[in-house]
Amino acid sequence: MPDPTPEWFDRPDHDSGRPGLRFECTMCGACCSGPEGYVLINGEESRSLAAHLGVPLAEFHDRYIRDTEEGPSLVERPGPDGGLDCVFLDRESVPGKAVCGVYEHRPAQCRTWPFWRSNLATPQAWRRAAKVCPGMNRGALVAPEDIRILRAKVEL
Repeated sequence: MPDPTPEWFDRPDHDSGRPGLRFECTMCGACCSGPEGYVLINGEESRSLAAHLGVPLAEFHDRYIRDTEEGPSLVERPGPDGGLDCVFLDRESVPGKAVCGVYEHRPAQCRTWPFWRSNLATPQAWRRAAKVCPGMNRGALVAPEDIRILRAKVEL
């Protein structure tokens, strides 16, 4: 199969000369907090999280899911800076860090950050997102083919 039409992130990285984008989670919690939003969750992800938490699916939905215009979403709770945090954001376990309390079972929306369509639309969109995410443009280089796979997993 021929290569897809080149996109802006197919250009060589200025440090390595290889194409792609850099990302390394800094555990700052910025992607899990802020103004009201949503973390969309499907049935399979709900079952996985319910099992991980050891609660019946109905209880999981009652405690952790809210309905939004976009579909079922994880609930949010007040954060320390006046914004809202994902219900599973843990600011206590690791001093000075904000970690996901359900990391291995987190929804696709979380697993694919920052490689969402909205962030990859243009270099300017990527730079805007990087202003609130210190892990963007640092760390390991993610290859264009991997970026495309991650981007295809969610419609954000």
